[in-house]
Amino acid sequence: MKKKIIFFDGDGTLWYPKLTKYKEKPHWVYLKSKNANEHYKYLVMIPTVLSTLRKLKKMGIITVLLSTHPHPPKEADSIINHKVSHFKLNNFFDEIHATREYHQSKGEFIIKILKKYSIPKNKALMIGDNYHWDYKPAVDVGVDALLIESEYMKKDNQGKKIKRVIKKLSDIFDYI
Repeated sequence: MKKKIIFFDGDGTLWYPKLTKYKEKPHWVYLKSKNANEHYKYLVMIPTVLSTLRKLKKMGIITVLLSTHPHPPKEADSIINHKVSHFKLNNFFDEIHATREYHQSKGEFIIKILKKYSIPKNKALMIGDNYHWDYKPAVDVGVDALLIESEYMKKDNQGKKIKRVIKKLSDIFDYI
């Protein structure tokens, strides 16, 4: 079954803090930063992201970035779009959205976007690094999800049965 659309989280999935990588949740960067643009100096694109996105575009798969931000909607959209520009990823996404700061928000965005493109749920896939913010919201609305393995993911998800875990982003090709 070929996927037609893939949803990506941003922090911890496409980029992470170069100091802590997958050892700590990437959100510490925003607490440390004094202004909205200072955190960029701490972030680095994760290996295999560029080659993976390039290959997905060549395959004709729709790619959507869904990243949760605790700012008001317009400011959050501006921040996520600035990150995408910072990493020069603009041409790799069909849509970019800052989702709201509650767990079901990504699931709501997924359903809305699937309806817009008339794509059935079984042709969609969500990829993220956090069970509560990425994996579970997708699964709860009936969409397949993959979780990127990390030290903080292992700590947060003790006791939860997560069958679909990948070590690096390019592993998604085993699932699409």
